[in-house]
Amino acid sequence: MTVRGWVHSVESCGTVDGPGLRYVLFLAGCPLRCLYCHNPDTHHLHDGTPTDSGAVLADIARTAGFLTRAHGGVTLSGGEPLVQPEFSAAILRGCKGLGLHTALDTSGHLGLHADDHLLADTDLVLLDIKAFTEQTHRALTGAPLRPTLEFAERLAGLGKPVWLRYVLVPGLTDNEAEITALADFAAGLGVVERVDVLPFHKMGEAKWAALGLPYRLTDTQPPTAEQTARTRGLFRAAGLRAP
Repeated sequence: MTVRGWVHSVESCGTVDGPGLRYVLFLAGCPLRCLYCHNPDTHHLHDGTPTDSGAVLADIARTAGFLTRAHGGVTLSGGEPLVQPEFSAAILRGCKGLGLHTALDTSGHLGLHADDHLLADTDLVLLDIKAFTEQTHRALTGAPLRPTLEFAERLAGLGKPVWLRYVLVPGLTDNEAEITALADFAAGLGVVERVDVLPFHKMGEAKWAALGLPYRLTDTQPPTAEQTARTRGLFRAAGLRAP
């Protein structure tokens, strides 16, 4: 059976959303309102185009051989793919049927939407932990932190490989004590294969303006190379790989 869903866009040769070259499917809908979001045009389901899993999988199948030879696969991103768990599960199941590596890019906030069948068809989770105190996480995303941490702990219990993603925002997520605590938590999970420290940028600011939304980080500058390197060093000090 095909499952209906809403797709925002597709990147056919992604290089930063998992290993190898990736077919990246950006799904519409997200419960978080991150201050630095560079895709505010994916917040709602109606920001996407209605389609069904059969059509999406047919498109993926056309490049399956290429993706395999490129040591890549398919990544579900967004928005937040777990806003549409049935649709995401159908795509992941179909990709495994095509013999493709699968990755789920998620904040973990809706981790309870990911049942064991969905996760069984997920080879890698790209887990975006936005901050590591309740106060900072709520200020940054408008949502509580605990659901994300519980999802991370569940992934650890399943032995599911994780790539941790952390956006470094000067004045917001650059507190070294908080980062050290996150590094210790991540190391304790035992499934984090790498940590990607992503320097904050303002490439999405124009989208906020086009949507008539106030962008509160206009005066925030990207971190320096030294700040980014120091943050990577904090994760490495916990025994994690942070290239």
